[in-house]
Amino acid sequence: MTYRVCFVCTGNICRSPMAESVFRARVAEAGLDGGVEVDSAGTGDWHQGHPADPRTVAVLEGHGYAGGHSARQFQASWFSRLDLVIALDAGHFKALRRLAPTEQDAEKVRLLRSYDPAAGDDLDVPDPYYGGMDCFEECLEMVEAASTGLLAAVQEQLEGHSA
Repeated sequence: MTYRVCFVCTGNICRSPMAESVFRARVAEAGLDGGVEVDSAGTGDWHQGHPADPRTVAVLEGHGYAGGHSARQFQASWFSRLDLVIALDAGHFKALRRLAPTEQDAEKVRLLRSYDPAAGDDLDVPDPYYGGMDCFEECLEMVEAASTGLLAAVQEQLEGHSA
């Protein structure tokens, strides 16, 4: 059985492709790349078909992550094939839960930073789009910190399915 995770931000050119790339690397490091599919999308269609923001690519590549990406918009029909839908901020979380066809689908939506015990009460990953490279670096730090806990949660789910 394949476990499917999709990261969602606004336009799918900054935060969600960054989270996708980082989490895909974590999954591969854990030897789970055959059992976990990682994807990303945006709540809007403004950047469909565009590559990730060049600053996202630069930060990812500067830290040894892959940067290839093509933006797309999240569709409600995807809920049926996904196990987890990871929102990058509270606005995305609310939009995705409203989009969910069923209550069971709505329960699949989680905030990324909820997997980081050090995050405290602020669970949003701020949008770096209007900032400088330091904002993209900060975004990467938040994504990396949360990815460790997310990987542990996914591993737990996979072990539960195989038991």
